[in-house]
Amino acid sequence: MDTSRYRLDGHDVLEHRLAVPLDHADPGGETIQLFAREIVRDGNAGKPYLVWFQGGPGGRGDRPAQLTGWVHRALRDYRVVLLDQRGTGNSSPADALTVTARGDAAAQAAYLAHFRANAIVADAELLRAELTGGEPWAALGQSYGGFVITAYLSAAPQGLREALITAGLPGLSTPAEQVYRLTYAKTARRNAQYFARYPDDQRRLREVAQHLAGTEELLPSGERLSPRRLRQVGIQLGADRGFDALHYLLEEPFVTVNGTRRLTRAFLADAGAILSYAGRELYAVLHETIYAQRQATHWAAQRVRSEFATLAEDADPAWPATPYYLTGEHIYPWQLREDPALAPLADAADLLAAKEDFPALYDARALAHNEVPVAAAIYVDDMFVPFELSMETARSIRGLRPWITNDYQHDGIRTDGEHILDRLIALARR
Repeated sequence: MDTSRYRLDGHDVLEHRLAVPLDHADPGGETIQLFAREIVRDGNAGKPYLVWFQGGPGGRGDRPAQLTGWVHRALRDYRVVLLDQRGTGNSSPADALTVTARGDAAAQAAYLAHFRANAIVADAELLRAELTGGEPWAALGQSYGGFVITAYLSAAPQGLREALITAGLPGLSTPAEQVYRLTYAKTARRNAQYFARYPDDQRRLREVAQHLAGTEELLPSGERLSPRRLRQVGIQLGADRGFDALHYLLEEPFVTVNGTRRLTRAFLADAGAILSYAGRELYAVLHETIYAQRQATHWAAQRVRSEFATLAEDADPAWPATPYYLTGEHIYPWQLREDPALAPLADAADLLAAKEDFPALYDARALAHNEVPVAAAIYVDDMFVPFELSMETARSIRGLRPWITNDYQHDGIRTDGEHILDRLIALARR
């Protein structure tokens, strides 16, 4: 392992680079680079390690400019390891440039199939052996990071001294279709709450959608903003401050130029920042695979969507009898062809959606016999990770101590991280 270091506000920062197998079933085969940034507060060199599993999939580890929030709290008790999960950040990034270099769509899909939670756990175990000399470490996971920790508790619980999860307890064997039925229902509920707070925004949204149906408007990425792409700004509904962000986006979307009504450049720039997956390609391509266990997803979000009239793709914004709602954390096959950042990977994504033999990620028997202290924050109104599935899994992990609250949306760790982590640590150690 190669390590470099520097100083940051009374802390040592160590940057680790480690070669790991692309396929852990073939340890002598191709390798990729794993990157992790370790932060150690002065005087805490003897503290245990805590590894952070970022949300996603496809999200890189945090790059804190200031050591605040959950990181500040964690550094009281731990040496903090910010891991770039494979394919993200400095860990052999998997994006449209690097993945298409592997060959045709089949070669790309075969490569990307190695980037799921089971491989991330195996990577973490190799890194732990290098850093701790074999001693177990603590783990903190947000959203998809909690999925990774659940896989960790299933496959390598001996590597964990305690596990802390926020907004990230997955269904252990729930098919993708059922996950999306639950998330669509919660998305519709969040829409109703949003438009109840900002009633005029329903009218503005309909006006923008009708305008886009007849007028070409381009996002900064170069893609045409279609009505169905517009509705994907609803991913903001799942954030603590998402209602306000969407209201500010829609408050003045139009400008009249030489008698012609157009969308403002500011609106298109702000919408584009939400909609474009440039630099986040792995998230879109792998999103449904996180629910694939011994069966294909076949683009479940697209198939299930038609069951919800207010979210249906063919909903008419000019028809006032049915509310016109925004979608949430849902990825669609057409989206990969409309977004220029994703288009090179669209065929590979189709192959992943049809892949029948993804292995199971969670071991119900191992979880039922768990001995690792586990604490999990479960948010009642979470739009991305359904409360029902989280509670079922909480009951399935022996000794798990849940903190059930509706004080936060999915990104609570970002808005009140110091308090949330402090409570989880106390709960795990009670």
